[in-house]
Amino acid sequence: MGVLSGHPQNEPMHYGEVFGVWTYLSTTKGLLAGYQTFINHTGDKDLRKFLEDMTQNMKQEIEQVEKLLKVNGIGLPPSPPERPVANLESIPTGARFMDPEIAAGVSRDIAAGLVTCSQIIGQSIREDIAMMFGQFHVTKAQYGVRLLRINKEKGWLIPPPLNVQTPELAHV
Repeated sequence: MGVLSGHPQNEPMHYGEVFGVWTYLSTTKGLLAGYQTFINHTGDKDLRKFLEDMTQNMKQEIEQVEKLLKVNGIGLPPSPPERPVANLESIPTGARFMDPEIAAGVSRDIAAGLVTCSQIIGQSIREDIAMMFGQFHVTKAQYGVRLLRINKEKGWLIPPPLNVQTPELAHV
């Protein structure tokens, strides 16, 4: 039997998997701290609930990925400290992130996370890693749709210019 046969958990991670998974973990830890700060700045109850749900999911992802790396003997990236809870009214108005800014930033992060998960899936030769990031991808897509609805309902979505007229084709 070859090295890559049998149970995926017994197979070694290749360098691409290690780098992708480790970087994903490091990024997720940083985003979690940022989103905890965003929760303090959020005045909209729907956006606050969304961020609270998303940060809970991120904590679960962090646990899963840390376990994977530990089992494979790979050191973990540092974790930023948990952010304290603050009262929105204690943050000066000019220093606050506005709800539409928060929603736009998180939308961007979700889109980037989808690309990252797809990249890790594509480079994985271990089925367990590909499946883990496939699950993360599906969850991110669901969060993306949920945030898109919030952005539309609140009027925060600014679409690019719409092309409502079809240009006439020039005859060559």
